[in-house]
Amino acid sequence: MSFRGYQSPFENTAGLRVSPRAFERVSIVVPFYNEEECAESVLREIVSCQPGAEVVAVDDGSKDRTWEILRSVAGITPLRLTENRGQSGAMFAGLRYASGDLLVMLDGDGQNDPADIDKLVDLVRSGKCDVAVGRRAKRRDTWSRRAASRIANRIRRTFLHDGVSDTGCSLKVIHRDHVDLLVPFNGLHRYLPAIFTHAGLKIAEIDVNHRERRAGTSKYTNFDRALRGVYDLIGVSWLLKRKVILPHIETRDKE
Repeated sequence: MSFRGYQSPFENTAGLRVSPRAFERVSIVVPFYNEEECAESVLREIVSCQPGAEVVAVDDGSKDRTWEILRSVAGITPLRLTENRGQSGAMFAGLRYASGDLLVMLDGDGQNDPADIDKLVDLVRSGKCDVAVGRRAKRRDTWSRRAASRIANRIRRTFLHDGVSDTGCSLKVIHRDHVDLLVPFNGLHRYLPAIFTHAGLKIAEIDVNHRERRAGTSKYTNFDRALRGVYDLIGVSWLLKRKVILPHIETRDKE
């Protein structure tokens, strides 16, 4: 059967939760776009550091050999968007597809250190926070990118009050329940702390390692980031004011 328009690629499960939340299984979601030069080494390092975790590698409609490489690496779950939808789209698809209780996000360029995953996961499991986010202790980027990031973070905190100093760090850990709070849009990955804070979740920042890009090239420029940032800031401010956060839902007890 063929469908016109949009069809969700995800199955829906009817009914309300009947069991308590679990925190055991870990899934790691890694988006890639035209990263044939570094995809294999990044994934092998993640699998080596987290051998018991599900690793969902999402190809965001790459034009190079990225998808071929993702399919060739043992121990991962490859996922491919047939059209490019941007980092946020790929990340959202991976979060929806992942089967773990705790969902780890990190970038596919190799600058996040997978050795830091355990301390963020442990922080959430300890109950000290609902969401754990990385803070790049010593950034390995150009001076212009660091300066642009500091300005963007300051402006974002002023308008959104998310309490996070480094939203640009991709390394984050959330519970799979938190995916229900997300609305997919371009730039979503930069506003996750604001969305979770607005929902009443407790967020903890922790210093993590940041490394130089070992291969490939960045897909963003400072001008592009700034232009999108202003546009997104207006939209996210509106979204947070109008977004509905559902409370716990009850139904009749079964007889």
